Amino acid sequence: MAAVSLIPGEEVPSDRLPKAKKGTLTLGPGLRHILPSTISATTPGVLQVDHKKAAVWLEYPNGRYQPSVGDLVVAQIHHSTSEAYSCIVTPHTPFALLGQLAFEGANKKTRPQLKAGDMVYARVSRASKYEETELECVSASTGKADGMGPLKGGMVFDVSPSFARRLMMGNGKGGVIVLDEVGEKARFEVAVGRNGRLWLDSGSVAVTIGIGRLLQQTDEEGWDVEAQKKAVRKLVKDLGG
Repeated sequence: MAAVSLIPGEEVPSDRLPKAKKGTLTLGPGLRHILPSTISATTPGVLQVDHKKAAVWLEYPNGRYQPSVGDLVVAQIHHSTSEAYSCIVTPHTPFALLGQLAFEGANKKTRPQLKAGDMVYARVSRASKYEETELECVSASTGKADGMGPLKGGMVFDVSPSFARRLMMGNGKGGVIVLDEVGEKARFEVAVGRNGRLWLDSGSVAVTIGIGRLLQQTDEEGWDVEAQKKAVRKLVKDLGG
């Protein structure tokens, strides 16, 4: 089936919408619901559909990341006040706010002491073009960090937001198997942000840079699975693995 490209204000064809078992359709970035039953585009992009999750969104490969509630992002602390940290989610856009107590078990005595330049893995809790974007490092439903929080050490790499989304699908479902292949040879930690930022830490500068560059090249060159496997084998060989 041919891809569907939309421009702002254009309606999503009803025959392209997934059928939700419980009648609930999940809208992702680039789309909005207009009562009673119209789904229209808010940005230009290519329609993406996940039938199993009854989810639909727009992908804009060369576009800037647009925050959406529930997105996981890798953000950098810029400055702070007594109430919140101002964080960089994407360059040249307004800061996102991360509450000083928006961490698991945090209170005035136990809250993380973060400084300018520190990195955090957070979830978008509020996103609106009329208000400041807000972040949190704790699940609103469980009160747990669920892998979110300060990111210590490691290195950060930039990729396209669409590539980051593919990575976040996991298990090679998005056509990216670099992390799975390297994971069989080396140990590392990774946090993938929907905003196109990747945090990696393997305990070795050479390995961390190698993995990060492979991911960036896969994104830039559009490598298929076989090309990725070949590149991983070369990396392991070069690193003496």
